[in-house]
Parts: sequence; C-alpha cells; structure tokens
Amino acid sequence: MHEIESQERAILVFVEEELGMQPYAREELVALTETAGAVVVGEFHQRRDRPHAAFFIGPGKTEELYAGVQDARADLVVVDSELSPAQARNLEEAVKCRVIDRTQLILDIFGQRAQTREGKLQVSLAQLTYLLPRLGNLYTKFERQQGGIGVRGGAGETKLETDRRKVRDTIRDLEGQLAEVRSVRQQQRAQRRRLPFPIAALVGYTSAGKSTLLNTLAGSDVYADPKLFATLDPTTRRVVLPDGWAILLTDTVGFIRNLPTELVAAFRATLEETIEADFLIHVVDASHPYREAQREAVMEVLYDLGAAKKPTITVFNKSDLVTDQYEMRQLAADTENSVYLSAKTAEGIPQLIDRVVHTMEGLLVNVSLNIPYDRSELVAQCYEYGRVSKADYREAGIFVEAKITHDLAGRVAQFEVTG
Repeated sequence: MHEIESQERAILVFVEEELGMQPYAREELVALTETAGAVVVGEFHQRRDRPHAAFFIGPGKTEELYAGVQDARADLVVVDSELSPAQARNLEEAVKCRVIDRTQLILDIFGQRAQTREGKLQVSLAQLTYLLPRLGNLYTKFERQQGGIGVRGGAGETKLETDRRKVRDTIRDLEGQLAEVRSVRQQQRAQRRRLPFPIAALVGYTSAGKSTLLNTLAGSDVYADPKLFATLDPTTRRVVLPDGWAILLTDTVGFIRNLPTELVAAFRATLEETIEADFLIHVVDASHPYREAQREAVMEVLYDLGAAKKPTITVFNKSDLVTDQYEMRQLAADTENSVYLSAKTAEGIPQLIDRVVHTMEGLLVNVSLNIPYDRSELVAQCYEYGRVSKADYREAGIFVEAKITHDLAGRVAQFEVTG
C-alpha cells in the first residue's frame, strides 16, 4: 500500500484531430506513464483541429482539468504531445500542478534505463538539449521542487540548469565526451568488419521482442523485459547457423511513435548500428492491435537514418498470442521476405533461419580465384564464409569458384581470375 501511495498521481491529456489513432495513443501514453513510475488517475480528451496556442487545450477544458487535478489529488499532468515553453508555463499556472509533455516522459524513462556510460551521456545530452529553452519556466515555477518524472536526475533539479550559459557549457562537454565514446564504437565496428561475418541489426517498435529473439537465436542472456525501452544500449552476439555459417546480430534501442528529435540526435551513434548493418531484421509484435502503425513508425525512423532500403527480413513475433492463425499466415504471405514466429517458445525459428540464409546469399558475390598453396587458409575461409561450388587443386594453385562475402572478396581480390 505504501508503494502505491508513494507513486506520483498522473492525469493524461490528449488533443486529437481524428478518431483513428486515439485508442492507440491512449494505450501507449498509459504504458509510458506507468513505465516511468506513475499511476494514472484520470484522462482528459479534446477534439481540436490544432492545439490552443496559449494552453494547448482550450480555456474551458483547462478549467475542467484544474477541477480534475483537485478531485484526483493529482501532482502531475502528462500531455501526449510536445508543448512549447509558453504552453507548458501557462498550463502549469492554470492547473496549479506540474505539467510535462510526451517528450519529457520518454526522456525520463531513458534516464532510468541508461546503464552504460554512453547511454547515460546520451540521455543527459538529450535532456539538457530539450530543457535549455525551457529553463526559465522550470526554475521560476518549480525551483523548490526536489525531482519527479520529467525533471529527476542530473538534468532537471540542480541550480546548474537554471543558468543557460552553464547549461550550454555542459552540453558542449557532453558532446565532447560522446565524441570520444563514438570513436571507440567506430573502432569496435571496424574490428567487427575485419571478421568475415555478415552483420544484421534487430530493429522494431519498443516491446516487440527484439531482445528475446536475440537470446533465442544466440543462446544468450541479454536483458529482456516487457516494459517499454527495457534496453537502450546495443548488444552484439554471434549466431551460428545450422550449416556452419554465422552472422553478427545486434540488438538496438526500440523505436516509438514520434520518437523525440532530441533522442534521435543524441542516440545517433547507437542508431548507426542499423546503418552499418548488411541487412535488418524488423521485429513486429503481431499480437498488437495497431501493429501496422508501429511498423510505419519504425520505417519512418529508418528512413530518417538512411537505412530504409537495406535488405530486410520482417519477423511477425508473438504469434503464440494471435488467435487467428489464418490471418497470421496471410500476413506473412502478403509481406515480402517475412516469417511469423514466437521468440518466446522458439516456434517458427527454423523458418527465420531459412530467411536469414536466403538473405545472406543475396549479399554474396561470385568469384573465381587462383589461390597459392601457401595461402590455402583462404580456401578454408571461402568454405566457412561462403558457398564453394568448385575447388580444383592444380599445379599453379588452388582454383576456386565460390560465392563469398564482400569483405572476404576484397581480401582475396589479388587472386581473382579474369576472363
């Protein structure tokens, strides 16, 4: 009982232009709010063509919201859009309650989830970048406040953030530290590139089951949780395929509708794992009633990153939770290069492996090589990292016809036979 009483009590506010996305938006904001640690005690909805310039919601609805805050003893209002500094200030003054928007809520969750130095640096940079134009409002209205969702942690409750000059200095310092971390990550990518394994990136909406799928494929124990944004930092594992081939598989941060631009910018180095990958595995929660909207949100982020045209396997996950299996099969049939499966039960994993092998073969290049006997280890690599159709041991060397990875092809280019 004490735990519930210690939670912040939140009222959610929605302004909707149309009916279509309202249920989806509501469920998602409820989940985000609960993930952040608050309990939802009320909701307010308003249909408007555009948000009110001063209060985001209309003046009449603002009065209703004030009454609702008093009745529910709420100490937090969460708005399912990004508020301008003026809108946030005016709404706070009107409802006599702290107001945060969807971006602040997501930033707070990321702040709780960040575990590595890189993750913490990225979150701090995103928080400060978002808060910089809002510091005057934050300080004048809540200078005595000791934290809470949207303002807890290093970026929101110290005197430092009330001084714009000092905040800009902090942002520059964070950017410098992140540049060093990104340099290390680039070195790690370069080391992975020296391995003749294709690299695949798991992408998808938050809670689609990417980490669970990575664990199932790699036999690893990457942290997996049904909560939103359970993992922020990319994890790479080697997955050995039945025929001896292998790939490097990287789990990435989950996407979400209207992913805050501050996070996209701050997590650029992490999201670049998708750009560096040879192909993508897009994990979709097939049991979610708004899976198509989630797929579209993921594709929008991939497009912004310049990764939307990469070879992609679509995985309709959580098939064990779908009651209409005919619909499930039809969905996969209508989607190019896709499978349906349950990462939790491993049902359908063999079909995914087949798709991975097929996709990998499309990434290989045909070569004809004459390899000297003193470099015979390259023949073994052609077998291990490609498909050898012919190996003829001749007096002048070992003649090999094969389909191999681009990386290996570059390393054996000097032995290629032309004509």
